Amino acid sequence: MKKTIFVIAGGALGDPARFRECWERRGRPPLICADSGARHLQPLGLVPELIIGDMDSLEPALQAHFTRAGSRFLRYPVAKDETDTQLALEYACQAGADEIRIYGAMGSRIDHTLGNISLLALGLKHGVRTVLVDEHCEVFLVRGRHEISGEAGEIVSIFPFGERAEGITLEGFAYPLHEATLEIGSTLGVSNLLTGETAVVTVAGGVLLVVHYAKAAFEKGDRP
Repeated sequence: MKKTIFVIAGGALGDPARFRECWERRGRPPLICADSGARHLQPLGLVPELIIGDMDSLEPALQAHFTRAGSRFLRYPVAKDETDTQLALEYACQAGADEIRIYGAMGSRIDHTLGNISLLALGLKHGVRTVLVDEHCEVFLVRGRHEISGEAGEIVSIFPFGERAEGITLEGFAYPLHEATLEIGSTLGVSNLLTGETAVVTVAGGVLLVVHYAKAAFEKGDRP
């Protein structure tokens, strides 16, 4: 059986009820929080298995609350080379996860958002499917072949994760590609559309960064 772990970082979580619904739909997988990411769980009555980081942004009262509730803590010095989210991701990889879904990893801090996008390479290195999730989209890497599930009309954008990606074929998209090449500086892969419930992305050389917007994200008139 596939083992999924949810990692909760300190950025914007979005609708808490929607997060809980996603967690329950996936069988209530283990919760690991990166420092202040734990603050998202307290209003939901959820208790992380582990809170990891330097604890510089998680209030002492919440630390005490989760200690009483049974959470474990792994504390690191403030002066360190890794972000708390990286520490949480590395722990989840070592815990035997097959899939890691990271919430609260995108928001107003563009430097943290870019850093968290770069962490997707760490999951790829460990052979663990790793996805950044917010209330609008999912962000992940593709090497080789990947099938996307969704609804017709959903937006999918692709970018080379590196200087270039080659042999790109898109099937089930409004704007298909066949053996195409994408290089940094090109916007060719932005704002494609699913034409049905499934589509396939294939890349023969290099890695693609994929951003998949759920159709529900635009029901309120939101546009990326």
